Amino acid sequence: MQCIYSLPLQISPIICLITNNVAEKVLDLFDEMKIEPDQFTLSTLFNACAVLNNNRAMKTGKKLLAEMPENYRNHNVISTSAIDMLMKFGDVESAETIFRSINAKDIITYGAMVKGN
Repeated sequence: MQCIYSLPLQISPIICLITNNVAEKVLDLFDEMKIEPDQFTLSTLFNACAVLNNNRAMKTGKKLLAEMPENYRNHNVISTSAIDMLMKFGDVESAETIFRSINAKDIITYGAMVKGN
């Protein structure tokens, strides 16, 4: 199993699962851990939700997005992950709202918006 070792310890199991294509287990583990999501966790969870793209993923992803702390809203990595997730859900309007709110867009942010689902 391939893992990433430079991230906070609490997120390491989640990163290992998403890296090894078991996104459903990412959401299971997150529910089990009962942790407050930080910037790394949010980005990873948005990616897992985008990969799953099912009812549970949509519910979880949109809930995380609604509860996301205000200071993360202009963070490019988190916002780009959220845009990618929303585009995969087919929620172009919400993705565009986030895209427009980002002050310093980069090529990856534009790519997530253009690529769509």
